[in-house]
Formats: sequence, C-alpha cells, structure tokens
Amino acid sequence: MLNNVLGRIWRKLPSSVRRIALRVTNTKFTVTAAAIIFNEDHEVLLLKHRFRPGSGWGLPGGFLKPGEQPLNALQRELQEEIALQVHQVEIFWARSFERPQQVEVVFRAKALNEPVLQSIEIESVRWFRSDNLPEGLPRDQKLLVERAVEKRWV
Repeated sequence: MLNNVLGRIWRKLPSSVRRIALRVTNTKFTVTAAAIIFNEDHEVLLLKHRFRPGSGWGLPGGFLKPGEQPLNALQRELQEEIALQVHQVEIFWARSFERPQQVEVVFRAKALNEPVLQSIEIESVRWFRSDNLPEGLPRDQKLLVERAVEKRWV
C-alpha cells in the first residue's frame, strides 16, 4: 500500500523534480562515442592524440555533451578534430569501464573523405592496414579493430 501511495506521489511531481531526483540518486558515468572507420582500401583510421597516455594512438571519438546522442557526438568530434564525414554507420560494440566510470558506444563506418587535421588535440592522423597497427595501440582497441575487420558489411 505504501508503494502505491509513493508511486502516485512520484507521478504527480513535476517532470523537472523527478529528473533532478533521478540525477542525484543514480550513479554517474561518463559516456563516449568512438569509431572504427575504414577507407576504400579497407584500412583503419587511427589518431595520435597529444594528451592521451601511452603512445597516443587510438580510435577517433570523444565525450558526449549533455543531451547529445552518441552518433551526433561522434560526427561532431570527427568534424572538430579531422574534418571527416562518414557513412554506412552502424553501432558495432558497447562497453563499460569501472575506472573511469565510463560507457563507450563504438561505431563502425566508412569514410566519405580524407581526414584533415583541425585540432591541437591531434598530433597525427593515419590509415593503417589491420595487420600492421601501430605500436602502443591499446590492446582492447586492437581487439575491436580485429573484430570489426572480421565482420562483413551487410
């Protein structure tokens, strides 16, 4: 009976109050979008980030802004960092990390144009054959690339 009363009270609260209550009481995660992008020669695009630990090599992508959808975030990051447009975009993988508390949506796509450096965050942009990825590419990203190469385009 108490649950029913609480439920009725909850539903009568303004949506803004319910939204704030949910934000305050739920776990916070950072959400990112990344992509495994192929060119016409089936090479994979990787970026060397200036501020990323290790070798700096990694998949293109970035953080979502409040209210932004993962695909929109990916397209924005690609445009801001390397002026790249993509097509045949599909969700390829989703994963979560305990540290940092992060959820990542990984897409697979094909490039429509050649990348052009646009941001000081990026030191280098390069296409790689999947059997010749750069030293220092994080192991988890290397595995994602290998899986993406194995999957056929529909």
